[in-house]
Amino acid sequence: MIVMKFGGTSVGSADRIRGVARLVKERLDRQPLVVTSALSKVTDLLIKGARQALKRDVGADEVLLDLRKRHEATINELVSDIPTRARLTAHVQAILDELKTLYTGIYQLEELTPRSLDAIQAMGERMSCEIVAAALKAEGVRAEALDARSLLITDETSGRVMPVTSEVEQRCKTELAPMIETGEVPVLGGFIGSTLSGVTTTLGRGGSDWSAAIFGAALDAEEIQIWTDVDGMMTVDPRVVAGAKVIPEVTFDEAAELAYFGAKVLHPATIKPAVEKGIPVRVLNSMNPKAPGTLVSARRAEGPSGPRAIAFKKGITVLLVSQPKMLMASGFLVKVFDVFERHKTSVDLIATSEVSVSLTIDNAEQLTVIKSELGKIGEVRILRDMAIVSLVGRGFYRHPGLAGRMFNCLRDVNVAMISFGASDVNLSFVVEEADAERAVLTLHKEFFEGGCGS
Repeated sequence: MIVMKFGGTSVGSADRIRGVARLVKERLDRQPLVVTSALSKVTDLLIKGARQALKRDVGADEVLLDLRKRHEATINELVSDIPTRARLTAHVQAILDELKTLYTGIYQLEELTPRSLDAIQAMGERMSCEIVAAALKAEGVRAEALDARSLLITDETSGRVMPVTSEVEQRCKTELAPMIETGEVPVLGGFIGSTLSGVTTTLGRGGSDWSAAIFGAALDAEEIQIWTDVDGMMTVDPRVVAGAKVIPEVTFDEAAELAYFGAKVLHPATIKPAVEKGIPVRVLNSMNPKAPGTLVSARRAEGPSGPRAIAFKKGITVLLVSQPKMLMASGFLVKVFDVFERHKTSVDLIATSEVSVSLTIDNAEQLTVIKSELGKIGEVRILRDMAIVSLVGRGFYRHPGLAGRMFNCLRDVNVAMISFGASDVNLSFVVEEADAERAVLTLHKEFFEGGCGS
């Protein structure tokens, strides 16, 4: 069996949902399971309404109206059968009634908790999976929408959950496998789950890819397909560089680095369940299904060493911590990273010397308290509005002159930090946000378009 995950742009309109239904129908012989995101931009709207309710802004009512109009218009255009249309409209309205209750509670209490935000964000997928299932049925496919929250069981940490793998596997094999074996197509909302006690949780923005991988791993899928709006993983973001090229095949290591450091096609956590089970992931374009896409596999990297793609990530904060008294002393780094551990803040890049450490974070929510605690260890400097640029490839240790070529192209860009990943597939550096796209464009010319002087 295969898992077919469709992102928000793939289900962004009634016409695109029909296209999704046709793609699934064409692959019935491979026993598909469908994972769908919310309709395009719906999650943003849900969050916007929550923020407005928190401010006691009447805009939350407008969000409710927009959501109802958007979903009803899609249903009316997509479904001709009157009873089915009425059922879907009632389903959407019931969820929006729940949403209104939550918005009202936020308004009254002037408090938006992580648990409330999870429940609100989950509503887009709860509506879309029923609509996608109806589109499949209209194509003659035996399909059934299921509430993913009853299958994807997570721990209790709102907003930063992890799946309870053993529980997910048991439920998938008990509830999903029999359906798939009889030719029925389960349709699940991505991104959402629940705790064992039934509290709604989410996997974080972009987590529908992760959902697909979790379900695929639980069911030992032969392949996980990520259907998006680009032809595959690219050498660089095509919105930044017009000359971006599709990469036919990448290893899991390469894909993980690209995903983590800014490539938008795959959610970083997607890679892990697939790697653990050795399941290939194929990135495809729902608007151009004939394109071969990109295959992400565990197969050992073949071909010459060198760069394969460039990724970049804005919104980075750099912390520089120095303490000359730590010269020849042990425990400095332990103390530094203990601060980040206690405040649940992940570190992206690290560069160290005997008496100092430079590191980057992309979540600055706890920055004030982190800076205060690090100040007890040493002198702290902070650089804001920075960006990570990552050159990702294979066999960098065996590629002489790589760094020289890179920094020759960047001679007019100020580089604040450099980190050469131990995985041999990533060479990253930090620049100011204002210089990031210029650096990316120059590097792409050097490594993929015939030289930065061309």
